[in-house]
Amino acid sequence: MNNTFELVHVGINTPNPEEAEKLAQLLSLMFHLTPRHGQKSEFAGSYFECMKSPFLGANGHVAMATPDLESAVEELKEKGFSFNMDTAAYDEAGKLKNVYLDGEFGGFAIHILRK
Repeated sequence: MNNTFELVHVGINTPNPEEAEKLAQLLSLMFHLTPRHGQKSEFAGSYFECMKSPFLGANGHVAMATPDLESAVEELKEKGFSFNMDTAAYDEAGKLKNVYLDGEFGGFAIHILRK
């Protein structure tokens, strides 16, 4: 099993909605990105998700995409990683959309999602 993974975005924890918007605006200006409002976060393009309140990971999270999410989960489990199934999200058909790995990596949580 050798799944492919691609970096989707970096989620950055901020203390409140105002700081999230300020950071998203700054990153958008810095890198010529389009700011976008989300329900739980402010985005700078598709690269940065500025959380309106701290979420998983001391610093935030890293989102990785893969075409075959179920196979990727199995591969990572075989490598000794585990998942926080309380964070799992499913589509209308009941198919896994995304899930966070257990723990932190360099102060970041990691979630994988279907590409």
